[in-house]
Amino acid sequence: MEKLSLPVQGERPPRKSSSPSPSSFVNTHLSLTKVAVFLLAASLLGFNRLKPTVLSAFSSTPAFAELSGYCSHIPPIPAEEFLERQQRLVDTLVSLNASAYIAEPGPSAHYYANLSSWDLTERPLLLIISPDASLRPNLTILTPSFEESRVRLMTIPSRDPASYATWREEVNPYVVAVGAIPASATKGPVFVDGEMRTFVLDGLSKAAPLTPVLAAPVEVQRLRQRKSHRELEIMKCANEVTLLAVRAVRQKMYIGITQSKTSALLELALATAGLSSGDGLVLFGAIAARPHGGGGDAVLGANDLVLIDCGGTLHNYWSDLTRTFALPATILTERQLEIWYAVRDAQAAALEAAKNGSYTRAPDQAARVILKPNGWEKYFTHRLGHGIGLQMHESPYLRGGSDDIILTGHTFSDEPGVYIPGEIGVRLEDSFYIDESGSGVYLTERVGGQAVTPWQP
Repeated sequence: MEKLSLPVQGERPPRKSSSPSPSSFVNTHLSLTKVAVFLLAASLLGFNRLKPTVLSAFSSTPAFAELSGYCSHIPPIPAEEFLERQQRLVDTLVSLNASAYIAEPGPSAHYYANLSSWDLTERPLLLIISPDASLRPNLTILTPSFEESRVRLMTIPSRDPASYATWREEVNPYVVAVGAIPASATKGPVFVDGEMRTFVLDGLSKAAPLTPVLAAPVEVQRLRQRKSHRELEIMKCANEVTLLAVRAVRQKMYIGITQSKTSALLELALATAGLSSGDGLVLFGAIAARPHGGGGDAVLGANDLVLIDCGGTLHNYWSDLTRTFALPATILTERQLEIWYAVRDAQAAALEAAKNGSYTRAPDQAARVILKPNGWEKYFTHRLGHGIGLQMHESPYLRGGSDDIILTGHTFSDEPGVYIPGEIGVRLEDSFYIDESGSGVYLTERVGGQAVTPWQP
């Protein structure tokens, strides 16, 4: 223990110099300047509206520093995996006697050729993949001629250099696209990405009147739906750090905080965690009975649950996670706890029902069976979940009435909920994948997986 130096009775303590050193004067001046800036910002914006980035400037430790670099060891998809994808696509086209696959820039074009960062306009830019004479992938990019030099700046992985089919404004671009399919390819149908815009699909159909132009069948869709080991590692890390971010935000919350301030904290946490496009939905108490919120900027009460639904991207792959939780000081009723644990049990039952070879409706049904005895099934008003990957919502979907098949490598969200208008909303969500044994495994498993209690999210 440090010894204190006390003055002898009757003595005055030694006087401190009334002339501060130059360095202390500068430090004091800078500190006062910081405070002045803070007070000015608070008066102009209102303290509650200050972003966490502003508030953290007054702390020696950056906000959420513990999340920084969590996924820095996870690499993006390498070129060789793009080549493998292209070959699997061509093998599938050959097996279906199809002549080509065509996609606009977006998730599918990104999946096969790293082609996504292009704004869609009325001028079509298309990725065309077809088998060559040796049944290897032939890649062609249809581009407006005046954009060719810019398009060539894109990094398009391919075993053989991609070719560029250019079109001038006075010609029909769809005739050029159909003409770019190699003569050696079969004369079977042309498959197009399911998200292709209608006018592009119509243009291709008119340019090839003797060739069926069809939405890609499930055999092609599954190539992107079923994730590789590399994709799963990216998605695991993205979902893990999303859960860690929610837990970190919870540590900074308090009774009386607003939804908007919590949202700002969440946005900062996800960005610090290294996720792009990170944001989320923050709902307090009865407002969470509307699954997507609405109704103003609520203040957290002493008896309110907090619902946070959020995600972001890592190397273009999405995370998606929801936690409904209480703060240490929150006082919950027996009914709130009963509903929370029922939703948790429904989530667990859904995961258990998600097996390789089962219908996608089975997990949805399993969750509803758990909620039915107490009459809460009628308050579970949306499907159980959706596929996830290069899109936050992608096929197939876990919903009643669906006869899609769950297969190894599929990834889904598992997000049952109970929403009683004017009273309570509880949703719990973890994304999961089907492993090689055919069972569902949470992508958040390495950081605890499913929530344990309202106080242990």
